[in-house]
Amino acid sequence: MTGSQTAGIGVWQGHLGDSREYRRILIALVCAGIATFAQLYSPQGILPEVAGALRITPDQSALLISAATIGLAAGVLPWSWVADRIGRLNAMNCSVIAATVLGFAVIACPSFGGILALRVAEGIAVGGVPALAITYLQEEIHPRHAAVAAGTYVAGTTIGGLLGRIVAAPVASWLGWRWGVGAVVVLAALAAAGFMLLVPRARGFRKTPAAERVSLVHLVLGHLRSPAQLVLYAQGFLLMGGFVTIYNYLAFRLTGAPFDLPTGITSLLFLAYLAGTWSSRQAGRAAAQHGRLPVLLVSTATMVAGVLLTLVPMLLFVLVGLAVFTIGFFGAHAVASGWTAADATAGRAQATSLYNLFYYLGSSIVGWAGGVVFTHAGWDATALTVAGLALVAGCAALVVLGRRSDAPMRAHA
Repeated sequence: MTGSQTAGIGVWQGHLGDSREYRRILIALVCAGIATFAQLYSPQGILPEVAGALRITPDQSALLISAATIGLAAGVLPWSWVADRIGRLNAMNCSVIAATVLGFAVIACPSFGGILALRVAEGIAVGGVPALAITYLQEEIHPRHAAVAAGTYVAGTTIGGLLGRIVAAPVASWLGWRWGVGAVVVLAALAAAGFMLLVPRARGFRKTPAAERVSLVHLVLGHLRSPAQLVLYAQGFLLMGGFVTIYNYLAFRLTGAPFDLPTGITSLLFLAYLAGTWSSRQAGRAAAQHGRLPVLLVSTATMVAGVLLTLVPMLLFVLVGLAVFTIGFFGAHAVASGWTAADATAGRAQATSLYNLFYYLGSSIVGWAGGVVFTHAGWDATALTVAGLALVAGCAALVVLGRRSDAPMRAHA
């Protein structure tokens, strides 16, 4: 049987991997990842141009990134509430449209304060996609193929994050930062249109009758009382925090002794994201074959190995270490994010929203704290701190998730 599988009349189990709808969903979610994550990170590579044009300090310019990620963290739970009422797909459509409109507003706003406010709003709008994409996949894709589909979606987010950085920079250096960010917004608008045109009609969402609805607070508290869910949220917090720390401060190391690389060269570090694009999907395939926990642990160990390689004061080792670290991170993220939705017996949208909340809190809190370590103790202490965070995440997963049978993991993969 192709296209979908049923366990009985009227029981929807999801699109199979050989169906046209399955392929359309994967391509559509890659478009959604580009539409949202390209906008989210587009200013990161052009912060010096932003600082010069707006006459602000470098740390103030960095608030353009923090404002958007804080908005995203704040928006994921409200989006899950909206999606429970109007459907995952309708909510994601609203998300990509609102994010694109606000992206154009950002480049038209004359004041720095106004730009920051719009970036917060843009982050809230963007949050609808990461908050709901994995839940949508769990409802629309047959469990046999859900882990691969989740990995493909994460691969799309890596492409979006990369494009946002590498498209904005050359345009900004030629025409100014507003044109650079504007070029990314146009790209995001095209990707948003691709998502809405390609994604098939939702079949797995069932609106819960008002009399049967559980309050948002009750669902959230239920997930926060689950040891398995808490450990999965810890993966997002600790691993994403370490990931952002490495990418925020490695360029500072490479522009100093003994490397002394120009800034234009260090900006190419973001090309290592392509390694994450590959590993996200491969991790999904491996999880389907071997279970989620082994793949999560191997991916985390790969992160540790990669970050330790950056301690060697030779450029080749640093670059290889960054690629290995990136492979490990996106593999772990693809598994943990998909596992969060698969593990939730109720309130899947809230479970994945909480994962994203902790994920972006890790980006903000640990990413900032990593800068404190780097400023006061240098790169070696920073790299060892990130390795320590990954080890804590891996040990927690082994202890808590290792108690669970591997059979459900394979069933959901």
